[in-house]
Amino acid sequence: MKFLVLKKDTLVFILVTAFLLVTISAWFLLKAGDTTVFNQTANEDIREIHMVTVEFNSKTKDGKEIEVYRWDPGTIQLDAGEKVNLYISGVNGEEHPFYIEGTDIKGTVKKGEETMVPLQIDKEGTYRLICEVHGDRDHNGPMIADIIVD
Repeated sequence: MKFLVLKKDTLVFILVTAFLLVTISAWFLLKAGDTTVFNQTANEDIREIHMVTVEFNSKTKDGKEIEVYRWDPGTIQLDAGEKVNLYISGVNGEEHPFYIEGTDIKGTVKKGEETMVPLQIDKEGTYRLICEVHGDRDHNGPMIADIIVD
């Protein structure tokens, strides 16, 4: 019968090497969910614009409460063809279903949530971001923002 005989130094070397391999493997496996990628280069920059829903309210002299909803900022400017991510945070009002006039872009901003709207408008002009709930003065509006494309 043959036995494998290892010296103490050899056994320590094997254990240390195995420990390092397990540690490095575990680190790479745990990092697998991260978005960081080595040698990653961004192909293009996408500008971020942040907007919020706001409400202004007051009382008239006779005690009647009045309010109006707005997008803030009320005007944003883009270059024609520029890629933009528009982040809209719902601060006031439960829900603001919206569309951007002259495009197929639609969405809904909800209170306490952030809605991301990817924009890339190639044709110059002024496009209105319109809330469907607050479209006119009778419905605490108009809640309209201008998107100016140059």
